[in-house]
Amino acid sequence: MNAIYKAPSSPAHAAQLLTEPGARPLAGGTDLLGTLETGLETASSLVDLTKVGEFAAIETLPDGGLRIGGSVRLETIATDADIATRFKVLALAAASVGTPALRAMGTIAGNLCQRPRCWYLRSHFRCMKNGGDGCPAVEGENQYHAILGSGPCHAAHPSDVAVALLALDAAVVVRGPAGTRRTSITELYANATSDPHSEVTLAAGEFIEVIELPAASAGGAQEWVKLMQRGAWDFATVSLAAVRRVDGDVRLALGGVAPMPWLVNPSVGEDVASGELDEDSADALAARALHDAKPLAKNAYKMQQAAALLTRAMRVLSRT
Repeated sequence: MNAIYKAPSSPAHAAQLLTEPGARPLAGGTDLLGTLETGLETASSLVDLTKVGEFAAIETLPDGGLRIGGSVRLETIATDADIATRFKVLALAAASVGTPALRAMGTIAGNLCQRPRCWYLRSHFRCMKNGGDGCPAVEGENQYHAILGSGPCHAAHPSDVAVALLALDAAVVVRGPAGTRRTSITELYANATSDPHSEVTLAAGEFIEVIELPAASAGGAQEWVKLMQRGAWDFATVSLAAVRRVDGDVRLALGGVAPMPWLVNPSVGEDVASGELDEDSADALAARALHDAKPLAKNAYKMQQAAALLTRAMRVLSRT
């Protein structure tokens, strides 16, 4: 890896530097530097976004919403008192990422943009993301792959904070050569299964500048659960972010089950919001939420895990 390091002085300067051929945005580097070292990614220069002060700010908006700069560290998000009080599910998700050292280095934008942890991709097997035309996980070792929304790529998205942000109905502000644009978390991952080289809808030279949390998602009841193969320091086999807002709306988002954070059908949330659920009703809603799941040969256990998390969270939220 022989990329040139560059430190921008302003948002505009960062955008300018990223127009250069082969330039890549650098945040915490916990994923990017590893992919560059192994040849999964290439770069002629690395533009260090953590050097721009505006990107590391957290700002409460007049209406009660929150703006989080893309370079804010995960540890800061996990320990920020205001986030823990008003956007609890995001603080809990950030606290569940990796190790203390990784949280101290990793940034929220970097976590959203990390590449899948699929062992076929990372080990340079020929797959649709490594110059091939298929997904070897379909007939191979697929214990940790997706059961929802997958194909032709079946890799599960690894970000914990993306799941929480989806449940909170967050948006991201993207900066690039043409200025800034705003997009939803769902739209950010619209190409996750189809784009062989990238899982986010960022054009060349674009990067996530800010994450915006709406005031309507503050407070209420918020739940976060992450199941892992190991007790700690691992990616989720299944995770769940569940939010019942003050206005009564319920949003449920799953992680570890799809190539993107997966929003449960809003009609399920509407039924949860309608009144207290008994166990049978919650089980039926969980089954409906997973109706379109298509597990592979070795990951059907994710169906059971996801159903159990959904049932528990829906009963809690229905009583709130």
